[in-house]
Amino acid sequence: MTEPTQALATSPDPDKARTIEALLPELVEAIRAGQLEAMRAEVLALHPADLGDVLEGLSRDDRTAVVEVFGDQLPPELLIEVEGVVLEDVLDTLADDVISERLTELNSDDRIDMLEDLDEEAKQKILANLPEAARWAVEDALRYPKSSTGRLMAREFVTVPADWNVGQTIDFLRANPDLPDDFYDIYLVDEAYRPVSSVSVSHVLRTRRAVALTDVAQGDLRVFPPELDQEELAHTFRQYGFSSAPVADAETGRLVGVVTLDDIVHVIDEEAEDDLMRLVGLGSVSDINRSSLQTARNRFIWLSVNFGTAVLASMVISLFQGTIREVVALAVLMPIVASMGGNAGTQTLAVAVRALAMKDLRARKAVQFITREALVGLFNGVGFALVAFVFSALWFQDVVLGTIIAVAMLINLIVAGLSGTMVPIILDRLKIDPANASAVFLTTITDVVGFFVFLGLAAAFLV
Repeated sequence: MTEPTQALATSPDPDKARTIEALLPELVEAIRAGQLEAMRAEVLALHPADLGDVLEGLSRDDRTAVVEVFGDQLPPELLIEVEGVVLEDVLDTLADDVISERLTELNSDDRIDMLEDLDEEAKQKILANLPEAARWAVEDALRYPKSSTGRLMAREFVTVPADWNVGQTIDFLRANPDLPDDFYDIYLVDEAYRPVSSVSVSHVLRTRRAVALTDVAQGDLRVFPPELDQEELAHTFRQYGFSSAPVADAETGRLVGVVTLDDIVHVIDEEAEDDLMRLVGLGSVSDINRSSLQTARNRFIWLSVNFGTAVLASMVISLFQGTIREVVALAVLMPIVASMGGNAGTQTLAVAVRALAMKDLRARKAVQFITREALVGLFNGVGFALVAFVFSALWFQDVVLGTIIAVAMLINLIVAGLSGTMVPIILDRLKIDPANASAVFLTTITDVVGFFVFLGLAAAFLV
C-alpha cells in the first residue's frame, strides 16, 4: 500500500495554472528589462508541459527571446508539448545541432509525432542532422500512411525468447542498460522474432524465478498491422482495456513496434478535436496562435460552401415572393422555423457522429437510433408546434397563420431528427467522413424544408 506521504509527494500541484499565470507577466517584464537570465532557474524548473504553456502564452518576439537565452538547456520533451506556430518558432530559433540532440533523446514515436506535421523543407533539414539510426527510424515511420499505427508505434520495446523463465528475464532487465524508459509488457518472441505471447511486468515481479514465462503469459495475443488506422486501434484499446499492443509486419510477422496507452490517449484527444473542428467546417486547423490572415484563409472555403447553401435556401424563398408581399408576417416568422429545425438537427447530428466514432451504430442499432430520433423530433415538434401556434395567433391575431407555423414546425423538427441521423450514417457507408460533411447537408435540408413547407402552406391557405 502506498503511504499517504508518498501519495502527496507525487500528486500534481493544484496551483499550477495560477503559478503559470503569475509567471507570464514576470517573464515579460524580465524580457523588457533585459534581465531574462535571472529567471533561468525558475524557467528550467518547470515541467515540459508547463513550459510549453508558458511559451504559448507569450508573443512571438518574447517566445523567441526565451528560446534564444535558454535553448541549449530546454528539455527535449518540450518539442512534443508545443505544436503549430509555437513549434515552428521554437525550431526556427534553436540551432540545428541542439534540435538534433534533443530529438535523439526522445522516444521514436515522440520524434515522429513532432516531425510529421512539419513542411517538407523543414522536415528534411532536421532529418539531415539526425544520427543515422534515428533518421532511419523516422524515415521508416513516414513511409506508412498518415494517422496509421505505423506512424504511432514506438520502436523501443522489450523482447525475450519464448523459452525463458522468470529468473532469466529479471536478470536480463537488470543488466540491460538500453531498455526503454517506460514499458508495461514484455513480449515473448520465437526464432524469427515473431511475437507469440506477452507477460506484464507486474506478473514477472511477483512470480518465482523458476517459473517459465509461458506459464504466466497472457492469453491470446492480439497483433496489429502497421497499416491499421490509428482510430481503429484506439477503439480496440478502449474496448478491451489494453495497456500496450504489439505491431508486426503483415508479410513476415516480425515484431516492429509497440503502441502504448499514453499514445492512444493522444489519439483519442486528436480524433475528438478533429471531429469537433470538422463538424463546424474548420478541418483539422485549430491553432489559436496563427495570424488573423491565415485563420481567415483557412475558413474561407467552408464559408463559401455555406454561402452556396444559403443561396439555395434564398431561391426557395424567392418562389414565394408574392406570398410574402401579401402577408408580411411570414417574413417575421420564417427564421423561427428554420432556426428550430437547424438546432434540433445539430443536436441529433452531434450524437450520431459520436456514436459512429465509437462504433456504437451497427446495422440493427442504426435502425433503432433513427426511429428514436424521429420520435424525439415528433415529440418536440408537437410541443413547439403548440407554443408557435399560441405565440403567432396571439401576436398577429390570425389562427390560420398560427396553424401554418405549427404544422411547419412539426414537420421540420421531424425532418431534422431524421436527417440528423441518416445523413452521417449514409456518409459513413459511402466512406466519407461524417464529421466533415454532415453539417452542410443538414443545414441545407432543414432550411429548404422549413422554408418550403411554411411558405407553401401560407401560399395555399392565406393568399
